[in-house]
Amino acid sequence: MHNVNVIFYSLIAGGATMLGTVLLIYRESWARKNSLYLVSFAAGVMLATSFLNLIPEALSLSKAVPWAALAGILVFYFFQQVINLHPCHDEDCRLHNMGMLSFAGLAFHSLLDGIAIALGFEIGVGIGIMTTLAVLLHEFPEGITITSILMYTKMKKKKIILYSFLVASATPVGAILFYPFLERLSEGILGLALAFAAGSFIYIAASDLIPQTHKAQNRLNGIILFLGVIFVALMNLFINH
Repeated sequence: MHNVNVIFYSLIAGGATMLGTVLLIYRESWARKNSLYLVSFAAGVMLATSFLNLIPEALSLSKAVPWAALAGILVFYFFQQVINLHPCHDEDCRLHNMGMLSFAGLAFHSLLDGIAIALGFEIGVGIGIMTTLAVLLHEFPEGITITSILMYTKMKKKKIILYSFLVASATPVGAILFYPFLERLSEGILGLALAFAAGSFIYIAASDLIPQTHKAQNRLNGIILFLGVIFVALMNLFINH
């Protein structure tokens, strides 16, 4: 039954990326006006899911959770630093590199999101649903992000849709390919992987999402972030009962 859940929920999460793309292409003004509110909510959900769901569950499986969570943060920091290092002097070359490197980075990130969903469902349905929710909420603005970058590089609409689809597809591909191997892993390894996923969520929320909310200088974004935390807490009460 869990494998059906992994396929179903990872497809929904991947679909959120495409939804962000479609909205930006066909409802650009609306998407740009409201996307930051979703970013704020997503940051709250990701932080709460990490600290209230993933890390506590990981601690019940492994004692090395702090190291694994720290590794998740550091690996994503290093990966982002590598993506940002793309020297190019010609303007067209620079734009092309920016688009391709951003595409590669977001596709890899989506692949890891799919693995996180698979890990969640291996631990339990409740953890799987909360992990999917966290992934889904930040993949929608991710769709807007990749589309905005590719638009900026003057790429044609058909190619933008194709590349966005590839980024979106990476989530279910990661979940479906990785899930069959989870049964062979020990509880300790599962705990470390779950903590690593939590570290990646914390890094994304703290490094990418929250700074965007600060730029807007809108108190409503802070309130919405807290609503994201409260939402996860209420969902936990509902799922656990």
